[in-house]
Amino acid sequence: MTTDYIQHLFADRIGGLQFGLKEEIYKFAKIKRAKKEAIQANPHMELIDLGVGEPDEMADERVVYKLAEEAGKPENRFYADNGISEFKQAAASYMEKVFGVTHLDPVKEMNHVIGSKSALAMVPTAFINPGDLTIMPSPSYPILATHTKYCGGDVVQLPLTEENSFLPELDSLSDRVLEKAKLLYLNYPNNPTGAVATAAFFEEVVQFAKKHQLIVVHDAAYSALVFEGEKPLSFLSVPGAKDVGIELHSLSKSFNMTGWRIGFIAGNEQLVKAFATVKDNHDSGQFIAIQKAAAYALAHPEITEHTTAKYSRRHDWLAKALRECGFHAEKPKGSFFLYTKAPKAVAGGPTFQSAEAFSQYLIREHLISTVPWDEAGPYIRFSVTFQAKGIKEELQVIEELKERLRRDKFIF
Repeated sequence: MTTDYIQHLFADRIGGLQFGLKEEIYKFAKIKRAKKEAIQANPHMELIDLGVGEPDEMADERVVYKLAEEAGKPENRFYADNGISEFKQAAASYMEKVFGVTHLDPVKEMNHVIGSKSALAMVPTAFINPGDLTIMPSPSYPILATHTKYCGGDVVQLPLTEENSFLPELDSLSDRVLEKAKLLYLNYPNNPTGAVATAAFFEEVVQFAKKHQLIVVHDAAYSALVFEGEKPLSFLSVPGAKDVGIELHSLSKSFNMTGWRIGFIAGNEQLVKAFATVKDNHDSGQFIAIQKAAAYALAHPEITEHTTAKYSRRHDWLAKALRECGFHAEKPKGSFFLYTKAPKAVAGGPTFQSAEAFSQYLIREHLISTVPWDEAGPYIRFSVTFQAKGIKEELQVIEELKERLRRDKFIF
């Protein structure tokens, strides 16, 4: 039972007096509910889950062994604060080996983070005052926007359109916005579109940031997961990038270490120092044994290459299967997401006013789970992190997907 006065004490940033009094069902909650209902209604039909946004495999067994080994050492039981030097040095070496970034000081220009989500949540605390603006692409991972608002700032959305290769049109921002803006968030390879950035685009970003005195926050969670001859590209590899920005790397996606909560921030010394100051007042550092296991992983980027080959193969099959079923699907150049336009209707059947409506239809009628995005047009995101062990099972999933989708004729 809740004490009467408590309802009057919630902060405005989470709803204030109305907190908990009205039920708001968010997109992922709707998907979860629909999946449960569909499974119950079709107990003999297996759900094909193409909406999962995390790796389908465990971390490499060598990394797991390293964790177990380090966890048993008494010297690793202490607080890590802002990270151990072994991990920072490993991160600097990784940036040089994989991305060709040779100018990072592991002491002053790098810091470990307990996952990129928590890091992105902390960034606005270091820079945003009431009335300041953060520029966010749309659609995008929302955590930086959420905490900008928590700090009393506001958010300006930049649509990511297919016509512009899912890159933001920076020149579309007004002078009024740019006068108040402090942070520019980017994420490439992109979630949810799977688009990759080019060095030329990053060079444009550097000049734009300098001209308008912006801090660039590049979320590089999928940076090493690239295909079709693409080479992993870091924002920090572009001349001048370290003058204006920071980049966040995560081992979650590239090394199948989602639940380990480990990554790093790198870039401008002053920006990293400001972040570390905030972080020092949020946590006491990730478990040292995890940092040492992560350092081992970073020294073996071939682990990521093996995973990338699997995702590339699955993307080939998934894109082909979707095209055979009427979708205008193309293999992305990076990430494990395939982003494509949602149909407007089914011939002789229902019409869809949004991607969310179509996503719900797929779950209820075909037991296929996806993630809808309506922020910049009705699109559906498929993920190749579905559960399957080996090529034979992967092909079985793809064939079953085609069989179910072919029951309908989609109208686009």
